[in-house]
Amino acid sequence: MNSTKNTLLKFKNCRLLRDDKIIDDDIWVRDGKIVNPEKVFYDEKCYADEEIDCKGALISPGFIELQINGAFGIDFSRHLDDVEAGLLKVAKGLLAHGITAFCPTVVTSPTEVYLRVLPHLKRRAGGSHGATVLGVHIEGPFINVEKKGAHPPKYIKSLDKGFQTVLDMYGSLDNVCILTLAPELMNALPIIHELTSRGITVSLGHSVANLREGEDAVAHGANFITHLFNAMLPFHHRDPGLVGLLASKQIPRIIYYGIITDGIHTHPAAIRIAHRTHPQGLVMVTDAISAMGLEDGTHTIGQMQVEVRGDRAVVAGTETLCGSITTMDKCLRVFKKATGCSLVTALNTATLHPARTIGIQASKGTLNYGADADFVFLDDDLNVWSTWIAGNCVYYDSNFPQATVKATNEIHLKTENSYSCIHKDSPDH
Repeated sequence: MNSTKNTLLKFKNCRLLRDDKIIDDDIWVRDGKIVNPEKVFYDEKCYADEEIDCKGALISPGFIELQINGAFGIDFSRHLDDVEAGLLKVAKGLLAHGITAFCPTVVTSPTEVYLRVLPHLKRRAGGSHGATVLGVHIEGPFINVEKKGAHPPKYIKSLDKGFQTVLDMYGSLDNVCILTLAPELMNALPIIHELTSRGITVSLGHSVANLREGEDAVAHGANFITHLFNAMLPFHHRDPGLVGLLASKQIPRIIYYGIITDGIHTHPAAIRIAHRTHPQGLVMVTDAISAMGLEDGTHTIGQMQVEVRGDRAVVAGTETLCGSITTMDKCLRVFKKATGCSLVTALNTATLHPARTIGIQASKGTLNYGADADFVFLDDDLNVWSTWIAGNCVYYDSNFPQATVKATNEIHLKTENSYSCIHKDSPDH
């Protein structure tokens, strides 16, 4: 069942991640928002209309994915005939992995691809149809060809005409949330300032920038690093490059950094170094490609052919990594094992930290009062039991305990039922 307007829900028999602690408490939800029960009791003098027994689940804010190129056979940079249908397919599939909000990512492509795709990757609220779309992450084409990774070099561009180059390449920026560029490019700094003044998060990546160039970019508004360690200069003791931003004392704001902990892209020792150096800035990303959820074989990312071999995805005919095929919940498990960190620390990397990166921490990535009631039921091994958006169950796995609802208000029948939502084996999933 789905909650209706003004229905007051009480989630009980659960543990919550709140204020950097896991506590035994209830969650109260009304109109898709988490509410303060004290105000309900003392100001409104009312009780819950329905109680949801969470069966001892650990409740975390819903996971937020800031970099995903596609999944389930859909590539946001390539499937152009029905962009909205592809977006919906990915949005729905991500629910099974605890993701309640995400940024579809479009990689380096010709201008006509951006002009055709970006208008259709619109922000939209989440629900039973899929995770919330937060806006597009554009990764390229204003990157350094020396660190192109899987990006086709013939489409990589300079910023020779300043901000007009950006507008000419993408057209409208209305649907853009994050833009990755190389800060060492000519005209990059004033463009970073202009983008951030428009509310767009600027991320540094696919770059040969030295530390000073990275610091200048942050001073002009950049606050994110795209897939740390990948497609950038390696750490050097005389000039640590963009990696050095994690420990820099010359930047005016906290720097966040995406890291792919799929067990392939980043060695466990490198994960530990990053985490111990700057834990509060670590953001879990999958950088997943269209082959996520698919079998071994040849698939596409942007304009290039890729091969999936076991847990690896590489540019066809090479050994160059080109995005992961690992899900967010698995990345969290790999990260926790690699670092030995607490559940709280691991979960923050997929919830609070990405929310802070793009400035939505008041409504997402938290279970504080007033936030959106987007959360995920987990066990202590970070297996996803069920996913909830706006207080409604939108996915559950019957292999784990399923929450039950009981009407408690006198205007309701006193019945007890399981929530109706997308089952992992249903045709809609």
